[in-house]
Amino acid sequence: MAITNQAETKAGAATAPIIECVPNFSEGRDARKVEAIVAAMCVDGVHLLDWSMDTDHNRSVVTVAGAPAAVVEAAIRGAGKAAELIDLTVQHGVHPRIGAADVIPFVPISGIKLEQCALLARQAGLEIWRRYGVPVYFYESAAARPDRANLEEVRRGQFEELREASRKDASRRPDVGGPGLHPTAGACAVGARKFLVAYNIYFDSTDVALVRAIAKEVRAAGGGMKGVKAMGVLAHGRAQLSMNITDFGATPISQVFDNVSRLALRHKTAPVEGEVIGLIPEAACERDCEWMRQLIEFDPAAKILERRLEHPLVWPGKG
Repeated sequence: MAITNQAETKAGAATAPIIECVPNFSEGRDARKVEAIVAAMCVDGVHLLDWSMDTDHNRSVVTVAGAPAAVVEAAIRGAGKAAELIDLTVQHGVHPRIGAADVIPFVPISGIKLEQCALLARQAGLEIWRRYGVPVYFYESAAARPDRANLEEVRRGQFEELREASRKDASRRPDVGGPGLHPTAGACAVGARKFLVAYNIYFDSTDVALVRAIAKEVRAAGGGMKGVKAMGVLAHGRAQLSMNITDFGATPISQVFDNVSRLALRHKTAPVEGEVIGLIPEAACERDCEWMRQLIEFDPAAKILERRLEHPLVWPGKG
């Protein structure tokens, strides 16, 4: 199934709309908790495409797709189970976060537009607050305020700072619920966006300053490459450049890799391995490029969105 935002097939017949949702949960070490969250998202009409855990980031990423109303319900249930199982007052990792269900983006796949996904995000946010008492910030195309379109701005200061600021500063209050955050589950950022590729590069080094310097130069916010978000961390014992490529059409991943490699030479190092978190569309794959050759255990059947849509995973507890 090809990714398209067209409302009709080439033959002119209307297609059933399909959306993707890629919630990120602030738990990457307790497999039982993550499996319970994923299992809670099992809703008729929703396919499980991918889920992964990262112990250093202390974060899990889940990818589901299907009929819009069903996917929205799955996301809401996942947020509720995360609020039940994750306590941010004792949760720590290298990835910034404000909530147990930290971010919940809705992505148009076929037969639906981004603007419609933004409306679905608003519906999901309202229901997360109504059912579970977790306040919500809307971001990207679902943002209720221009200053909240950027997720990094919403997440500024993380849970620890935001729980104080949201009560004292009206500009930091949630869009739905609040004014304070949930005492243990924090807040949830719910949004709508185009497809992005989560791509990490590892170096044969433990120098975090190295990857932070590279991140500063390549990310769009610092005048770097269009559609690139980046941060440098120490993960799995190595320096890691963690990136989101939000516009791989304008900035192919091969271009990102080449630029990172050039910058790394200044520090007398080079990329040694890469990984894609979640799924990648066929259109973003560049099979003859070095960045793909460096990917760790990349299985096209498991990691390419179109292939996984045809052969989804079995839900935990349903096998």
